[in-house]
Order: sequence, then C-alpha cells, then structure tokens
Amino acid sequence: MIGPLSNGNLSLLTNMAKFAGLPWDCILSTELVRHYKPDKETYLMPGEFFDVEPAAVMMVAAHEGDLQAAKALGLRTAYVHRPVEYGPGRASTMPAAGRFDFLARDLGDLATQLGV
Repeated sequence: MIGPLSNGNLSLLTNMAKFAGLPWDCILSTELVRHYKPDKETYLMPGEFFDVEPAAVMMVAAHEGDLQAAKALGLRTAYVHRPVEYGPGRASTMPAAGRFDFLARDLGDLATQLGV
C-alpha cells in the first residue's frame, strides 16, 4: 500500500494525486489527526488507521529528521537521496550506512532493494 504522510491538507494532496496521476492507495494528511510533523501522532497514524504495528509501516523520505522521528517510534525507514535538493553547487550527502533500514539513490533503487 502506498500513501503520502504529509503536512499538506487533504484537498491539496487529493488534487496532486488526481492531476499528476499518482498511484496512491490512500492519502494520509496530518490534518486527519490534527497533529503535524514532528508530533508522534503523525508518525503513528498509518499503523493506527490500518491496524498494524509501527514496525509494519515504512516511512520513505529524503529528510533525515523525518526518518529519525519515525525510527524512534518503531517505524521502518528508507532514505531516498535527492542530490540537488539544496540547489546547484550545494551537494547533499547520503547518511551513513546503517542509519536507516534502506538507503536509496532514487525510488527505482528503493523498489529494487525491496524486491518489487
């Protein structure tokens, strides 16, 4: 199951999915629980809504702080590198191996690592 966990509102995320043809199974806006990142309620929401333990949920993100918050609450984590996130000439670096469950160059690389 794939769904964004975003501080964006439900209307924005729904329109984004509709107009970009994103294959999301659901949309998890933080406004549904009235808590926003980095509040723990945000990261625990998917497991609570789908009746699974936090370890059955994986947070995929390009922001280490987001992943650290999720990991501290028992979620699995996947870092996806965005080398030009900070603009030209401001390289970003990959986290150290072992910091998160998966380190990926892009979403295709993550899919390969997950065997899908």
